[in-house]
Amino acid sequence: MAAYEYLALDAQGKKKKGALEADSARQVRQQLRDKGWYPESVELSTKSRKQGGGFSTLIGPKLSVSDLSLVTRQLSTLVGSGMPLEECLRAAAEQSEKIKVRNIMLSVRSKVLEGYSLAKALEEYPRAFPVLYRATVQAGEHSGHLDEVMDRLADYMEEQRAINAQVLNASIYPGILSCIAIGIVILLLNTVVPEIVGVFVNSGAELPKPTQVLLQVSEAIQNHWGKGLIGIALFIIAIVMFNKKPQRRIRTHRLYLKLPLIARISKGFNTSRFIGTIAMLSSSGVPLVEAMKIATQVVTNLEIQQRVSRAAVKVSEGGSLYQALKEAGYFRPMMLHMIGSGETSGELDIMLQKTADAETKSIQILISSILSLFEPLMILVMGVIVLIIVLAIVLPMLTMNTLAG
Repeated sequence: MAAYEYLALDAQGKKKKGALEADSARQVRQQLRDKGWYPESVELSTKSRKQGGGFSTLIGPKLSVSDLSLVTRQLSTLVGSGMPLEECLRAAAEQSEKIKVRNIMLSVRSKVLEGYSLAKALEEYPRAFPVLYRATVQAGEHSGHLDEVMDRLADYMEEQRAINAQVLNASIYPGILSCIAIGIVILLLNTVVPEIVGVFVNSGAELPKPTQVLLQVSEAIQNHWGKGLIGIALFIIAIVMFNKKPQRRIRTHRLYLKLPLIARISKGFNTSRFIGTIAMLSSSGVPLVEAMKIATQVVTNLEIQQRVSRAAVKVSEGGSLYQALKEAGYFRPMMLHMIGSGETSGELDIMLQKTADAETKSIQILISSILSLFEPLMILVMGVIVLIIVLAIVLPMLTMNTLAG
């Protein structure tokens, strides 16, 4: 069976679009007619036609984190209820309101019906189900505890989504405040300042130095704002082009690790995600070395990624995880001590998870503190800028009054 996309008219003449699973397009048309609908077109799902190979790896369908998390949670509940896997996949597809998700789940179900394992069926959609996801599912299938592993995987994905959403939500207000502040300053320099200062210029009076500087800034913004925008755009494009090659991008990432605050945040996020991913995979039955190799893919900083890749090699050669990560150089002493304690006590999985949670909370607190300080700092900067503008306008008035007196 395969997934087919259809376009049909219902009894009221409204267009209906969706996907159904069937052996042929003819069977889909018959299903639609049984519902009282008139089928206009029935085609094999484009996702099904693009299955496999490098093609799907490059431009295959992709699921958002929220969609994948929801599907994983549904599958975990359904598998835990004792339903056959193919029925669980069908139910998850029917539960989804999005055609893309439905098509993918039905195609995965078709592969399972052909005799493939779930992990193997998921390989047809590498962009929708990343390596981390497929490795965890495979471990669950091998251990015979797929429902528990899927539940743990859903928890992990929801936790990562919550962290990303928290950081994003915390940065929205400062971002809006910054845009408004810049907009107000540009508006003042473009409209208010030229009008008021123009009166003093026409009077022939000599302007104070702050007023002259402000007038020059205002004229520069009015006359060259287009060039400024083009310059900013070219600068951004140059940075993007420079970072196209991995050899150059790794130099940029090394620079991030030397900048104040940015270095702490980058190290914290990457090391906590790396350790948390190892904990989740290892507790699901994935061997430690394999878990480390998979976890390197969640590390976004290339410099740290290279270091943890070397650490995985050292562990595969018989070294301890504690020593390998210590030599990697970017893990905080507290994290290393907790991991070493876990190796010694035989509770490595538990200590890895505790280490990741502690580091994640530490970074979240740091980011929240920075963003909470940003608001009063932005207000202070705005106040100083407005004060300078007001003084530049008031000083000529005081000068003229002095001369008149």
